[in-house]
Amino acid sequence: QVQLVESGGGLVQAGGSLRLSCEASGRTFGSVTMGWFRQAPGKEREFVATITWSGGSTNYGDSVKGRFTISRAYRANTMYLQMNSLTAEDTAVYYCAASWRVGLTDREDDYTYWGQGTQVTVSS
Repeated sequence: QVQLVESGGGLVQAGGSLRLSCEASGRTFGSVTMGWFRQAPGKEREFVATITWSGGSTNYGDSVKGRFTISRAYRANTMYLQMNSLTAEDTAVYYCAASWRVGLTDREDDYTYWGQGTQVTVSS
């Protein structure tokens, strides 16, 4: 089985930064795609960013481009999301996910494994 554990969420003021981590354990991730999604209260889950585990290619949702950066530490089986210039609209539960699909994807249905989520709250 695969486990994904997020950490790094919390309360931050608007304009501030946070870095989320997602540690993967269980099966190896030699060629899987990883992603971050978020869900704000009363809204559907939204794609944030995705990265190929081996190649390092990335893609971002329009609302976070230029502010968020996704990365991974391959040997540590850990993925990160650096979030800068945060606004109240970034307040949400952030989830990391893993997909066996080869190549980047922003579709929830392509992701098989999900973490439990970490809360990010941005005060204005």
